[in-house]
Amino acid sequence: MAEELLSKQDIYDVIIIGGGPAGLTAGIYTSRARLSSLLIEKLGIGGQAAITDRIENYPGFIGGISGPELVHNMGEQAKSFGMRTVFGEVTNIEVSDESTIKKIFVNDDPEPYQCLSLIIAAGHEQRKLGVPGEEEYTGKGVSYCATCDGAFFRDLSVAVVGGGDVALEEALFLTRFVKKAHVIHRRDRLRATKILQERALSNEKIEFVFDSVLDEISGQTTLDSVKVRNLKTGERKDLGVNGVFVFIGWIPSLSFLGDIVEKSEDGYVIVDKEMGTSREGIFACGDCCKKKLRQIVAACGDGATAAFSAQHYVERIKGEEYA
Repeated sequence: MAEELLSKQDIYDVIIIGGGPAGLTAGIYTSRARLSSLLIEKLGIGGQAAITDRIENYPGFIGGISGPELVHNMGEQAKSFGMRTVFGEVTNIEVSDESTIKKIFVNDDPEPYQCLSLIIAAGHEQRKLGVPGEEEYTGKGVSYCATCDGAFFRDLSVAVVGGGDVALEEALFLTRFVKKAHVIHRRDRLRATKILQERALSNEKIEFVFDSVLDEISGQTTLDSVKVRNLKTGERKDLGVNGVFVFIGWIPSLSFLGDIVEKSEDGYVIVDKEMGTSREGIFACGDCCKKKLRQIVAACGDGATAAFSAQHYVERIKGEEYA
């Protein structure tokens, strides 16, 4: 059983921001090392993996495992070793060069949680199209999660925007319900994994619209049409659909971080091979980091490394490091 939360006057050895696979793995490792560990999660345990229908490339599961099941097991495993969890949005972090204490403010509460080491595993969120009608029809036909909303479009036509793994995985999932899924991609070829391309290209319910972008979303009370523009010819045409599912990339979920650590031009945390950031005692892991491979298995590896580095940092400043 997990222990009760410490008082906010007490100081955790480690605080982990983010409850996706990277953060949960970090929690498993820090808790097993018997560091007092607190995980802070904004929405629900699991991150993007929790809304993924099927995960086929996580080692050890022939035929795959559902995303919710995988991250539930990770969460229970971390809890079994003593990791504590609170739900809330981190709104600010305070650090000082004169102190090893990091202060984590949640939901604008003036009394922070405190820790010696911090692991940032906040993940990223889906990028929006930024076209007319997108905001107006969000929840009325525009969605960013096929697993969440696919069943609402039974026997209807939808557009799926994107050409990567997530776009094709979600398009394939949608074919369980929809009459037709039009996959709109700005290039003339897909960037998704080959096995996903093979499945999508052979699926009679999926139709590809290459070299094109979605320019506008419109409708009456609910969405019923989009304007699609061909990037090579400039031609614009109306496409009759009842839903739009957007999967065009990601932006890091780091609005709380400010300039505490060094970030890349596109806003991701820059880390070294030990998951260390530019500030001592602060580590980062998973999809909030600047990296090329964004997969669950890679996030878990990052989380284990960040936890190991945090453990040695805490032991060093406590004078307990095993030399």
